[in-house]
Amino acid sequence: MNLKFMINRNKLVYIVAFFIVFTGLSAQEMDSIPDTQIEPPEPVKVADSVIKKKPVTNFKKIKLDGISAVVGDYLILDSDIEKTLIDLRSQGAAMDDITQCGLLGKLMEDRLYAHQAVQDSILISDDEVNATSDRQMQQLVQQVGSMQKVLQFYNKESVEAFREELFTINKLRMLSEKMQQKIVSEIEVTPEEVRQFFNKIPEDEKPVFGAELEISQIVKIPEIPEEEKQKTINKLNEIKADCEDNDASFSVKAILYSQDPGSKSKGGFYSMTRETPFVKEFKDVAFSLRQGEISDPFETTFGYHIIYIEKIRGQELDLRHILIQPEIPQSSIEKAKVELDSIRKQIIEGKYTFAEAAKNFSDEKETKNDGGLLRNPINFDSRFELTKMDPSLYNQVRNLKDNEVSQPTFEKDPNGGPPKYKILMVSNRYDEHEADFAIDYIKIQELALRDKQFKAIKEWLNDHIEDTYVSVNGDNRDCEFANKWVKE
Repeated sequence: MNLKFMINRNKLVYIVAFFIVFTGLSAQEMDSIPDTQIEPPEPVKVADSVIKKKPVTNFKKIKLDGISAVVGDYLILDSDIEKTLIDLRSQGAAMDDITQCGLLGKLMEDRLYAHQAVQDSILISDDEVNATSDRQMQQLVQQVGSMQKVLQFYNKESVEAFREELFTINKLRMLSEKMQQKIVSEIEVTPEEVRQFFNKIPEDEKPVFGAELEISQIVKIPEIPEEEKQKTINKLNEIKADCEDNDASFSVKAILYSQDPGSKSKGGFYSMTRETPFVKEFKDVAFSLRQGEISDPFETTFGYHIIYIEKIRGQELDLRHILIQPEIPQSSIEKAKVELDSIRKQIIEGKYTFAEAAKNFSDEKETKNDGGLLRNPINFDSRFELTKMDPSLYNQVRNLKDNEVSQPTFEKDPNGGPPKYKILMVSNRYDEHEADFAIDYIKIQELALRDKQFKAIKEWLNDHIEDTYVSVNGDNRDCEFANKWVKE
């Protein structure tokens, strides 16, 4: 396997971001569809005489749009490729390795996945697509300031037109993603396959891993007094009673009172299934309710919630929820800091190792039993590559020496959880180095799995290109595609 080829190809696959504007249209089978052009005017006959219009001396053919390719039930227009290139440039993507032919090949792959997903009865509900589009529109409005600016940027005349195009984009993308997930879902690699994969990499192509850190932390979460918890529960019960007894709008209540930044502006709305990555307590309550029912207040790590079930569609729920976090007194915040100061002092004096102190005193259940060791959320490895670290975490540890314990740091949870104090320590450093099988097994295993998945995808593409109607038109037939799109 050529690692450079795999990396370049993946770069093209992943750089085609979510706001690429393309249109999937239904196609009739056709071998060749010519570009639409404006031709010179024909002579106009009047009675028996022919009146010819004044010759056009500087006439140029104006290309309105053309069809680049057909894949199954989908067309790819020339304008789709142009709009994709424009979007990539506007997002600041590196364009050196991206060609029109390569991009067309990627768009054809997407449509083949979507086409086969439909054939395999892989379902994406319209409600799920609409919910995704609504979240994206909200994010765009937050980024640029108003819906009018969003419409101007994407050159759309109305919200409805923009929503319709987003729907088309997201439906195709979600079908494509589900089809790819189905192809690779059961692929695994054994330790022997990992070893064989590593041994087949030429010496001059062995991957080089950047400098990495192992980081441990001890967390103290400020204690919330019981009276503050009860105030929050009482407030949620009042809201529930007002909705049930006085027919008050749950959506309006969410806008007014909810502290969930992800849903507050949408009246607390979420669409979810059992697979949606919400905390277990939230999903358990949501799926225990009937349509139209409002839950009692319940607690998660984010605070206290109530849920209203708006609609049930099989295994999918449309719900609204209100999150309220109890107020944390300043005295509790100061107490957490004092406790961490004391723990830090005992570590420095040698009474406890950092790992022992984490197991005994940390309030973070995800890390305490592992001696406070942080896990990389990308691959759950214990190492963080410096160039890929979260900037806030990097700033907290960049000046720490080996085994030095930081001063207590106050941190607000970006996901809406309770604030906390923490102390950190760099427990190991790894300089930039060429891949070593023993040291870097997890990373090599990940590369081996990607390679096996890539080969499975390649084999699947070859098989289904043969079995699917594909037509490549015009000059595009001369492209050197990674797959055999041009049939004899």
